[in-house]
Amino acid sequence: MSAPNHDVTHDLEVLVEVARRMGETFELDLLLQTIEQAGRSALGCERATIFLYDHRTDELYSKVATGTGEIRFSAKLGIAGEAATTRSVIVVPDAYADPRFNPEIDKRTGYRTRNMLTLPLITPDGEVIGVLQVLNKLDRAFLPRDETLAGALGSLTGIAVKRQMLLDEAAVKQRLEHDLNIARDIQRQLLPKENPKVKGFDIAGWNQPADQTGGDCYDFREVDDHRLAFMIADATGHGIGPALIIAQCRALIRAVNEASDELSVIAGKANNLLCEDLPDDRFVTVCFGLLDAGTARVDYVSAGHGPLLLFHAGTGEVEQFSATGLPMGIMPDATADPADPIHLERGDIFVLLTDGFTEWARPDGELYGEKRLVELIRKQRDRPCADLIRTLYEDVLRFAENSSQLDDLTAILIKRT
Repeated sequence: MSAPNHDVTHDLEVLVEVARRMGETFELDLLLQTIEQAGRSALGCERATIFLYDHRTDELYSKVATGTGEIRFSAKLGIAGEAATTRSVIVVPDAYADPRFNPEIDKRTGYRTRNMLTLPLITPDGEVIGVLQVLNKLDRAFLPRDETLAGALGSLTGIAVKRQMLLDEAAVKQRLEHDLNIARDIQRQLLPKENPKVKGFDIAGWNQPADQTGGDCYDFREVDDHRLAFMIADATGHGIGPALIIAQCRALIRAVNEASDELSVIAGKANNLLCEDLPDDRFVTVCFGLLDAGTARVDYVSAGHGPLLLFHAGTGEVEQFSATGLPMGIMPDATADPADPIHLERGDIFVLLTDGFTEWARPDGELYGEKRLVELIRKQRDRPCADLIRTLYEDVLRFAENSSQLDDLTAILIKRT
């Protein structure tokens, strides 16, 4: 009667020791090595292999295998696949007599498998995350108590591996969050620190990305005492990729502008440089130009960008302008001709937006649209430009009825006072 009690005590001591060793490491590879060593020691075997389950490919693959490299196969095949599918411990007394056994690994490694015990690694919530397979029992045969011990070991392992996977995912997410915060801060630093002060004009810019980083930007640059360069741009998509593209676009237009004042030349050179760098499914819509405060004249180029609107204070009408060329990054040597100059009268407002405003949809799918935009500008025309942008944003939010912002929002308003 004493032997069984001794076996139970020994098995409990083994499990306690395994649990202690599992708690000492917080790296997945080291944890798996610990489990592999513990499995061989606890069950008295020559070799052990841990297969993790790949949900994307429905495969089992080895992270740790004594004496072999990585092994990958369908999760529906073999003894390991059956253990994962049936969630049961499988003991094979004679490997070469079992049709499920694949001898190819033995042939590749020169090892001879006699017997094996295979058990699924199951988390407390019932998820199968892998399989532990131990080979060649040192005292020749697996006993029923080995199956019981293996089942307990599998439960401990499932908890430990899942814990470590969650910790690793959290660490990756934290690093990504950190990197995105840095990218966001850099991108925000590229935006103007304050709205420009130009005599006789009220000018404001504003940006609200849909994610931590966005694919929109705006820019102001004082050329001389009475001339102000402006730009608004929108790269396809939103997030870190478009944020990199939009930063490149801004830098290119600034750099090319140092060598030329001709808007069409700047657009052409910037477009060709972007065509060299951007993949086929990426492009940027850009509107940039020059305000001459002395003559109240606006010259601009629109490479596929809109909406562009002009509110006429004298008549109360709102005029809409089309693009003067293709978006940048689509076709080398594409031309974007300057638009007809705009002469601003007192109270006139030149409105440059990205399409995130007009294309924000409420839950029933209806878009905010340009008609509502025009009406709001007409009604709120007497507000300072910064307030008018904020009023527009609040109106879009009310219209959207709590639907998520799916696109970046950027605006420039130029008003002659």
